[in-house]
Amino acid sequence: EVQLVESGGGLVQAGGSLRLSCATSGQTFDDYAIGWFRQAPGKEREGVSAISSSGGTTLYVDSVKGRFTISRNKAENMVYLQMYSLKPEDTAVYYCAARRIYYYTVFPGLRESGYRYWGQGTQVTVSS
Repeated sequence: EVQLVESGGGLVQAGGSLRLSCATSGQTFDDYAIGWFRQAPGKEREGVSAISSSGGTTLYVDSVKGRFTISRNKAENMVYLQMYSLKPEDTAVYYCAARRIYYYTVFPGLRESGYRYWGQGTQVTVSS
């Protein structure tokens, strides 16, 4: 069982930055694709960014392109979501999710159904 823990959320003013971290306990991330999702009050959860197990492929939803950067550090067994130029509409609970990748597994990208393991989320609030 993969357990994921997000951290780094908080309250920030519009235009500010935050870096979210996704860590796992008892597992290495090496063979996992990781996705970041968010859910704002009253809205459905949406995919924000994803990174392949190799780190060679990254995806972003259009609304965060050029502002968010996903990365992974295998030595630290961490995945990060660096968020710049935050906007009030970025306010949400952010979740990281993981999917074990085998040779036959299609990269799940921003598809919520493609991920098996989920963290509890971290709140990001951007004030105007």
